[in-house]
Amino acid sequence: MAAQEEINTWGSKSWTYVSSLRQQSPLIQCITNLVSMDLMANTLLAAGASPAMIHSILEIPDFTPHTQAVLINVGTLTPEWLPAMKAAGGLANQLGKPWVLDPAAVGASSFRLKACLELIELKPTVIRGNGSEIISLSMASIGSTKGADSLHESSDAVEAAKSLAKSSGAIVGVSGSVDFVTDGQRVVGAHNGLPMMQKITASGCAVTALIAAFVAIDPTRPFEATASAFSVFSLAGEIGMGLAKGPASLRMHLVDSLHGLDQETVLERVKITSFS
Repeated sequence: MAAQEEINTWGSKSWTYVSSLRQQSPLIQCITNLVSMDLMANTLLAAGASPAMIHSILEIPDFTPHTQAVLINVGTLTPEWLPAMKAAGGLANQLGKPWVLDPAAVGASSFRLKACLELIELKPTVIRGNGSEIISLSMASIGSTKGADSLHESSDAVEAAKSLAKSSGAIVGVSGSVDFVTDGQRVVGAHNGLPMMQKITASGCAVTALIAAFVAIDPTRPFEATASAFSVFSLAGEIGMGLAKGPASLRMHLVDSLHGLDQETVLERVKITSFS
């Protein structure tokens, strides 16, 4: 009974984020990789947010103060983009605005690892990665890599995520068959989703965007916002899969399903449980 009550509570929380996002339509600045821009922007629009894919360092002093949250994703990182990422993260922190870091393929090179460690010094509100990325960040080391694909299950990275949360002060989310979220002490898992979502490029980037939007709605509760975003995004994937024939059509139906989520579905099907 207690477990079911917890699931019901998370369903209620998740619906509050969904409905509030649609009402408030926060402006989310996304400095992200070239692969993910389209899906990320469409995910935010479908959910009710307002995306802005602005990454020039020349625009950050004027534009970033108007945003409700900033997202930084290093997927196609170059030396030319890094100063803008640092400027946006630093300004968001200075202004007390939440910002979210997606350390895509952080273990692939020393340049990428160093860049992410420097960004973490600017105090992101949330860090979201797959198991391999979170382990690399926690250990501050590069190693075996498949680029942005994970060599580890999310469950393999829970202790690394707790350590990273404690050292960085950020909420840490780990994507996988179960999506884990921790603040260094508490751990919850979001159990929605399906394997086919891993066949859609930038699906992880897109869920990071939804996390940023949910955190923008409630900056004082990033733990709850992150877990809810994981579950809601994956629930949209579950619903979309009922209409899809493969990864390409799932991508379309996922966005449609996110746009069409209703209260009854969220309350009934969101599944988040505590692990500690």
